[in-house]
Amino acid sequence: MTEEIFIGPQAVTQLQELLQNRAFHKTMVLVDENTHRHCYPLLKPFLPQHHHVIQIQSGEDNKTLATCEQVWRELTDQGLDRWGLLVNLGGGVLTDLGGFCASLYKRGIKFVNVPTTLLSQVDASVGGKTGIDFMGFKNHIGVFQEPLAVLVNPEFLKTLDLRQIKSGYAEVIKHWLIMDADKFQEQRYIGLFTEDWTDLIRHSIDIKSRVVTADPLENGLRKILNFGHTIGHAVESFYLEKPGQMLLHGEAVAVGMLCEAWLSVQHQLLSPEELGQIETFIMSIYEKVKLPEADVQAISQLCLHDKKNSGATINCTLLQKIGEAVYDQPITLPEVQSALRYYQLL
Repeated sequence: MTEEIFIGPQAVTQLQELLQNRAFHKTMVLVDENTHRHCYPLLKPFLPQHHHVIQIQSGEDNKTLATCEQVWRELTDQGLDRWGLLVNLGGGVLTDLGGFCASLYKRGIKFVNVPTTLLSQVDASVGGKTGIDFMGFKNHIGVFQEPLAVLVNPEFLKTLDLRQIKSGYAEVIKHWLIMDADKFQEQRYIGLFTEDWTDLIRHSIDIKSRVVTADPLENGLRKILNFGHTIGHAVESFYLEKPGQMLLHGEAVAVGMLCEAWLSVQHQLLSPEELGQIETFIMSIYEKVKLPEADVQAISQLCLHDKKNSGATINCTLLQKIGEAVYDQPITLPEVQSALRYYQLL
């Protein structure tokens, strides 16, 4: 697992201590146009006086090799050596890409993640997965590499709009569905509204940390974290190629969780009553995504490229009950299509 995870309003102050305790030759900060404007000023007081900022364009459509080339070029131009540090300040797209760039630059330099969205705080910045999209496939190229530290400051969430909060909340729901039935039952009566995200973030990170510690390279148990993602990633990847229709990650995962919960019932794992609870809760938070019948087959085909597959077999994580997931459950293309049609009718 990650060497250190700091959570709370004072988390970013730990950066100064980390830098004092290690003799980094140079520190560079990776931002996008949004985090440069809204979040960098909160981090700057804890950075060395002489540091350099690299700015990339925000958005999933910029999570590409071309953006990596931009980052590597600036790291090289600034003379960053193997004893340099890259601080990734942003959401999941930025921390995934920044971690990937750091992992390959000069065969690997240290990096720190400072996640600024709910999605990145509860999921993307924890667990050592880095990567980029390629040929329209989500996270198609990447490596496992732990950051030196993750600094989770809930104060950054005040810079987000409701849509971004909802996107991150999908991963929080997923953690309850796969490992904490009591928390799901408690929170489904509360919903999205909370004045302080710290406890919910800490709880989500604790769930993911326990899973990743037990299975860091996703050979078994860690696959339960992919609940909602087999179909969710296919939906997300499909709309990634459609200008003006792009979905946020959590929006697509919400679709995926509903579809895969329905498949769990079809496989005689989850009860219809539990599916009803999941449906009611998720549909109360997320707007329904319009999936035209003409798109169903194309979306289902994308599931054939899922990283969890074995040969031509689509391996999916399903729910045995709320709070308990089972991985490596084979599903077929017709089943995926049926699940998407079920979603259409909700």
